[in-house]
Amino acid sequence: MRKVRLNEETIKTLLGELLKRNPNQYGKYEEAVRSILDDVRSRGDEAVFEFTKRFDRAEINADNFKVTEEEIEEAYRLIPDEVLAVIRKSAENIKNYHAMQKQRSWFDTDEKGTILGQKITPIESVGVYVPGGKAAYPSSVLMNVLPAKVAGVKRIVMTTPPGPDGKVYEGTLVAAREAGVTDIYKCGGAQAIGALAYGTASIKKVDKIVGPGNIYVALAKKAVYGLVAIDSIAGPSEVTVLADETPDPTYVAADLLSQAEHDELASAILVTTSEELAGKVEKEVERFTNELRRGEIIKKSLENYGYILIAPSLKEAVDAVNEIASEHLEILTKNPFETMTMVKNAGAIFLGEYSSEPLGDYFAGPNHVLPTNGTAKFFSPLSVDDFIKKSSIIYYSKDALLEASDDIITFAKAEGLTAHANSIAVRFGKKI
Repeated sequence: MRKVRLNEETIKTLLGELLKRNPNQYGKYEEAVRSILDDVRSRGDEAVFEFTKRFDRAEINADNFKVTEEEIEEAYRLIPDEVLAVIRKSAENIKNYHAMQKQRSWFDTDEKGTILGQKITPIESVGVYVPGGKAAYPSSVLMNVLPAKVAGVKRIVMTTPPGPDGKVYEGTLVAAREAGVTDIYKCGGAQAIGALAYGTASIKKVDKIVGPGNIYVALAKKAVYGLVAIDSIAGPSEVTVLADETPDPTYVAADLLSQAEHDELASAILVTTSEELAGKVEKEVERFTNELRRGEIIKKSLENYGYILIAPSLKEAVDAVNEIASEHLEILTKNPFETMTMVKNAGAIFLGEYSSEPLGDYFAGPNHVLPTNGTAKFFSPLSVDDFIKKSSIIYYSKDALLEASDDIITFAKAEGLTAHANSIAVRFGKKI
């Protein structure tokens, strides 16, 4: 990790480095992604099967493309009882948290004879992408599917890359069944996004696609946006720890590495007012890195995107945190609740030494699909809101419209839209 003193130039350099991880910076991949999408749009399942063989080394065809009930039953037999139990506990926490986000339709009336309101309708169908690759993510299944179920989405289709044996990791299948996925298909990468967006003989087109993935998945989602809705263009994982002199450096180091182990592009940043803590954390990071199983990935991540920023004051530390706008922010200060009131930009905020980031990844209930690469300045975590549509409701009685008619006609004529004005005028025999 690079240890530097915090100033304007430091932050500018850091933000520039972090933005290099943004999918929008990877133009060299866009042509390949576009070629895959075009092939899937024109050849459907056949193209998906070919890409699955090329990239995942799996022989997939019309007979084994869709996960069967027998495969799900086998997954339940294979998964350890304690893992199934914790999946169910986690799912319950996630459902309960997201149930608090539900919105309801509303209507407001007045004595003039107007009714105004908002109608809430679930999206009809959603595609959920679940990564394979360097790790399997049953937690990602729960986090993407359960808000959709709470919102009332009827059809939830999941795609995930199979292993070379044509099978899907049992934890992923069990989490999908527990969460309420409708259908599961064995495909990954840009070809899976294309299948969900365009539809194939096997997979009916969806209305929205959610879920994280590699650079090909991210760019594919970006390319199909507009034809379908998407959640976001997710970047690599990141955590920022904001600390004074009070926390245990062992905890801080462990939490930084919990994100660094995701992949070589993950970012782990400590912003602290204590030079002593910075030195101790640096030593603990080195110790843990040599002990942990994914040590090589952690080393590369920290070499590229690991920082210890030493700030002259808590205010300047918080200012830096707001500029970074991290996906995960841990606040480990003497009074984390007070410090939190100064934070404007973060995907998820973890308060105190016993609220470490993996708590949010797996168990607490709030969603772990979060804005990355500084987009917490204007994006929010995945929620029930991502799976609903809002329709405005307008009703005016004849008397109510008559009272408003002159104002509407005046406004329409001021914009030169006489047909708009006429639509109101003809109802009351008025001339425009």
